[in-house]
Amino acid sequence: YMHGIFIRSIKRADIPVPVLPDTLIDRGDVLELVGAKKAVDKASIHIGYADRPTNKTDMMFVGLGIVIGGLIGVLTIHIGGVPLSLSTSGGALIAGLFFGWLRSQHPTFGRIPEPALWVMNNVGLNMFIAVVGITTGPSFVDGFKQVGISLFLVGAISTLGPLLVGVLLGRYMFKFHPALTLGCTAGARTTTAALGAIQDALDSKTPALGYTVTYAVGNTLLIIWGVVIVLLMK
Repeated sequence: YMHGIFIRSIKRADIPVPVLPDTLIDRGDVLELVGAKKAVDKASIHIGYADRPTNKTDMMFVGLGIVIGGLIGVLTIHIGGVPLSLSTSGGALIAGLFFGWLRSQHPTFGRIPEPALWVMNNVGLNMFIAVVGITTGPSFVDGFKQVGISLFLVGAISTLGPLLVGVLLGRYMFKFHPALTLGCTAGARTTTAALGAIQDALDSKTPALGYTVTYAVGNTLLIIWGVVIVLLMK
């Protein structure tokens, strides 16, 4: 059934795979076939599913991911009177990772065109950063007027210190890949904007693998220590 058909490219999880005579095709691989339409249609029946280019977005897939992510985020567990939650952004991230993995294993649904992904990644990230700046800007200016430059210096030290420690631990103690280490440090700071900036700089989604676990732990510790500090200051 491959008579007159040529394999132009093979992608596995959006990563190009060399087209060689001994290359093994795994479930979820995407092959780009070249040949007469009838021949390609016949070959696609035997190989798998014809994933033809389209500019349509599977909104059911996207909506289901958002709903499930939101439901995961609103779940709250009370331990010793302390509420623990992943928050909406953490739940959406976990749902996105799961649905992304599901799409890679079964690429017959959940298609989102690359331009749409680009808009959501870049516009969404920029809007998030803008909202954070607008929200925190007035309080930062007021604090800067009252305390002076020391507020900026103390804030910079307290922010950069844990990040440098995390990078050094990931590199020299745990021997993580640099992309995973950066993702872990961004997750420990519970900063989704930092994850987006790292992924843009590396042009890779690998940092997200290290982001999820540390984000959940960081969010939990943030809540617990917030309560502890309030109790200590009473």
